[in-house]
Amino acid sequence: MNWYLDVLKQYAVFQGRARRSEYWFFMLFNFLAVVVLSVIDALIGMPIFATIYILGTLLPSLAVAVRRFHDTGRSGWWILISLVPIVGSIIYLIFMCIEGEAQTNAYGPNPKGDTAGPAVA
Repeated sequence: MNWYLDVLKQYAVFQGRARRSEYWFFMLFNFLAVVVLSVIDALIGMPIFATIYILGTLLPSLAVAVRRFHDTGRSGWWILISLVPIVGSIIYLIFMCIEGEAQTNAYGPNPKGDTAGPAVA
């Protein structure tokens, strides 16, 4: 639950980096919430709760995805690759699954707290 709340606390923060677990746990909770709200909407016969929830979490979802791209050393604009049918979605999924850079990159320090970086002679 903390992963979900941490993302909501950074509602529209597009700077910094997000770990894989932060992204995936947020997406899992989002998915489960939409399923539950969709069932409630089906029971009352009006698609209102899921729609409001999806609109309310759209910006945090984009922000955590951009921060996840930052963790892999890529610009947040890579999120647009998901607009390319099939191939773009596969590339997007691969980028969301790969390990972030271990060292500090252009987008900030490693969110895992590891200070491992290139050896300095």
